[in-house]
Amino acid sequence: MTLSLRLPTADGGLAQWPLRGHAPARPATPARFNRIAYSAAHVVADPRAAIDPWLQCAVDWDATIGYRRHLWSLGLGVAEAMDTAQRGMGLDWPTSLELIRRSLDAARDFGPHALVASGCGTDHLNLDDVRSVDDVIRGYETQMEAIEKLGGKLIVMASRALARVATSPADYERVYDRVLSQARQPVVLHWLGDMFDPALKGYWGTQDVDAAMDTALGIIAAHAGKVDGIKISLLDKDKEIAMRRRLAPGVRMYTGDDFNYAELIAGDGFGDRPEHGQSDALLGIFDAIAPAASAALGELAQGNVEAFHAILGPTVPLSRHIFAAPTRFYKTGVVFMAWLNGHQSHFTMVGGQQSTRSLVHLAELFRLADAANLLEKPELAVRRMKTLLALHGVDA
Repeated sequence: MTLSLRLPTADGGLAQWPLRGHAPARPATPARFNRIAYSAAHVVADPRAAIDPWLQCAVDWDATIGYRRHLWSLGLGVAEAMDTAQRGMGLDWPTSLELIRRSLDAARDFGPHALVASGCGTDHLNLDDVRSVDDVIRGYETQMEAIEKLGGKLIVMASRALARVATSPADYERVYDRVLSQARQPVVLHWLGDMFDPALKGYWGTQDVDAAMDTALGIIAAHAGKVDGIKISLLDKDKEIAMRRRLAPGVRMYTGDDFNYAELIAGDGFGDRPEHGQSDALLGIFDAIAPAASAALGELAQGNVEAFHAILGPTVPLSRHIFAAPTRFYKTGVVFMAWLNGHQSHFTMVGGQQSTRSLVHLAELFRLADAANLLEKPELAVRRMKTLLALHGVDA
């Protein structure tokens, strides 16, 4: 029997939606890739905690780490305590450090191939108290020391504090020079566009993206031995391609482009350095489409480019919807997908962020997930979608 339900439409009506019923792509076991692929992973809130959810953070540790185990089992790495984990939007620094500690401990069960890289930033600083780049440097050093003490690899996150106090590209050069010179192992740099976080507007000391790129590339060239790669999330594939072609030898481009990731990962083969003709991945959308991402990357590693695009291509419309403006609210769609697919028992988020997207938005997300063959347990997904609709007074 065909599963179906009535879903809200943008004009305020309801329309019947019969599910496609196509099975999700199944990745090979063990997964083998020819790209490095990190999924920025979400956190699962504890809805039973006696807290004020807009003001305090309570994490369901078992479910949160369980999801990371799911990602590692698919061959994906975990980019920990990043913006997908609601860093700076509900997840505070002490909880982030505990999350990093627990992830590093859990990853040991999967052996040396279970990748973990952890977000290192300055979000513990009170922005009103930050007066100079020296304050920013000390902020980074605090988190660097704590993460490296646990044995963690760093993702040096873009800093709201630095964007606030820096007056020129030279201030960025000074901060990153200090941070990179102290790193124990090569780090991943992190360039997050202001569509993801308005407080990062003008990062690298200018609102001119090309000039900003020059500054970032200069910093990387000066410290190439300390930079594994750079993740950029500008949602502009041409800027990403232009930058990866200019990276220092051995430095990777980690795509953070949740609009164009399929073609960026496949690459264009430009130049004499393979890593600069393609992008590796550090993506929030990989949390929501993990089995498909793993299956597609496995096909790419086998040289089956058409199969790679056949699996990953249909996920792109879903991703563009999840990351639609206001892009910073994309985490709601990621967690919604985890709930639909049975990876957590509730649709509750840290900071009450489940309220940032409308019912119409979530209904369209459901349609697109079905169209992309991403509903792992269709009966459960329909049942949970009907529960959400009923909660909003809709008889599906």
